[in-house]
Amino acid sequence: MKSLLFLVLILVLGFNFYSVEFLATILVISFLIFFHELGHFLAARSLGVKVEVFSIGFGKSLIEREFKGTKYRLSALPLGGYVKLKGQDDMRPGFENLEPDSYSILSPLKKIYILFAGPFFNLILAFFLYIIIGNLGIEKLAAQIGNIAPNSAAEQAGLQKNDTILEIDGIKIQSFDEISKYLSLEPLKVLINREGKKLEFILSPKLAQGYNDFGQIIEKPQLGVSPSGSTILVFHQGLKSLQYALDESIRASTLIVKGIGKLISGEVEAKNLGGIITMTELTSKAASSSFALLLFIAALISINLGILNLLPIPMLDGGHILFNLYEMIFRRKVPQRAFEYLSYGGMALLLSLMLFATYNDIVRAVGE
Repeated sequence: MKSLLFLVLILVLGFNFYSVEFLATILVISFLIFFHELGHFLAARSLGVKVEVFSIGFGKSLIEREFKGTKYRLSALPLGGYVKLKGQDDMRPGFENLEPDSYSILSPLKKIYILFAGPFFNLILAFFLYIIIGNLGIEKLAAQIGNIAPNSAAEQAGLQKNDTILEIDGIKIQSFDEISKYLSLEPLKVLINREGKKLEFILSPKLAQGYNDFGQIIEKPQLGVSPSGSTILVFHQGLKSLQYALDESIRASTLIVKGIGKLISGEVEAKNLGGIITMTELTSKAASSSFALLLFIAALISINLGILNLLPIPMLDGGHILFNLYEMIFRRKVPQRAFEYLSYGGMALLLSLMLFATYNDIVRAVGE
């Protein structure tokens, strides 16, 4: 009953603040969790391990069907999901089952294979989503100049408002955000379109203050131009979509790893950590904008799930992988008491992070 009441509360609040687009959040989260758990499920089944439960959501089961020994559930709380393998129970860290179809009897390497499959499926899903996005096209700011800063490299070279940057050193530019990738302090050849005419300029970007991907102030080469505000659909079709998908997957994964490192080192403030409310706001806004943008947000969240689940925190896949690596290296299992303490500690840490991220979301929402 509590799970159902909580579900009703979530739906009421969601529809109240985000209208019908809130359904996009539910569908995106549910699908990403489903795909993650599908990885664990298929890996376990390939090794002959019995999967007792495959659930989308937590709490009270709303719909349940049993097929070939596995109970498939749609549960009341759509903010997660799980597969329950025979011989594995996160709520009872020391629990084991030594029957032939149990997870407990597997070698550490086979357990790692099952554990890694979930995050891997999230990364693969993001890759395929990027392929779809590349072929659908995604709206971005056009590489058209809106304003030019005084005494900037662009002004000194003779660039003008409404010029559209076509190439930098022979590299085609499709959108405004691509410009910064190819800037250096060396002289550059810039090809622009000015009222239908193609003109080439030689200019040297100047070092100036700007922002990196984490909102930190840094010095970097700049032309001194801002976008006009016009937009363009950027496509990466056919075989080019594969390279685009690979580049975006690597870029997003790298940003997440760097972001985690900056949070741990204190370079980025913990108040920037976002939770389920931030995720809901992003997916709802994306759903109201375009299908391609919704897929783009889904791909980012999927990569987040994949990377974060590989962190060496007990209760996450990465934590269990670490325990199994310990067993492989030292030829013995982690002492039972240490295993239990670390598991419960990991659970407390994850719960604390979730509450803290939600608190940040609420503070940001109230401050707007």
